[in-house]
Amino acid sequence: MLDYEKEAGRYDALRGGEARAAAAAGAVLGLIPGGPGRLLDVACGTGIVTRRLAAARPELRVTGTDLTPAMVRRAAARLPGAIVRADGRRLPFRDGTFDAVTTVWLLHLLHDPEDVRAVVAECARVLRSGGVYVTTVDKAAAHDVGSDIDAVLAARPRRPAADAADAVTVHAVRHGFRPAGRTAFRGAGQGRSPRSTVADLRRGWFTLLPPGEPRTEEFASVLAGLPDQDRPRPDPCFGVLAFRKPSDRERPGHNSCAGDRV
Repeated sequence: MLDYEKEAGRYDALRGGEARAAAAAGAVLGLIPGGPGRLLDVACGTGIVTRRLAAARPELRVTGTDLTPAMVRRAAARLPGAIVRADGRRLPFRDGTFDAVTTVWLLHLLHDPEDVRAVVAECARVLRSGGVYVTTVDKAAAHDVGSDIDAVLAARPRRPAADAADAVTVHAVRHGFRPAGRTAFRGAGQGRSPRSTVADLRRGWFTLLPPGEPRTEEFASVLAGLPDQDRPRPDPCFGVLAFRKPSDRERPGHNSCAGDRV
């Protein structure tokens, strides 16, 4: 598992920088209705995407949260006064505070399904009726682009994907959400090269292949023998899902005639 306190300083540079952030923000905003309101970006990291959400929709009051102090500091430098240190499983906001909630590249980090459930539950709680929740899904699968690197890594141990679209949808529906759309975007600058993948292995990027272990080094050795060591293979294509929290009028048991004027 990466130490995000140590990774914060180079986090953006290793993950596509502003180009990837622009693509992510554009995809997310394409699933959020226009108009004034409040948006919460949970686990905002360095704030590189959060800042773009705020800049693209000045009518939205954008708030970001993250648990890692170094990430919070970097995000706060980008969006002064708008960043709160908080755990996504226990958000410090009242019920129904926000018109939209986003989790961009968070759920794949939560290896315990109970943590995924808790995050989705909190997003549902702080979202107003009729609001929209948008999240990235299937992050690890997006990196499998059919390259020679993927062929080498095919035998590596894997955890079940916590952010698998079907699993996330199950959690969302259990907490009252309804599917409201999907999209995808290209992860600019994130195509793997053999040399960069070896570096990622030795940094602990692949969580079930700890740095320094013999099996990790076996994969590294095979990758080091591939041609074009510094040529990036195709960029990944990341999936995004949107869910809507039904309004009170849409909830089961609501009497559409009660109190209505005719």
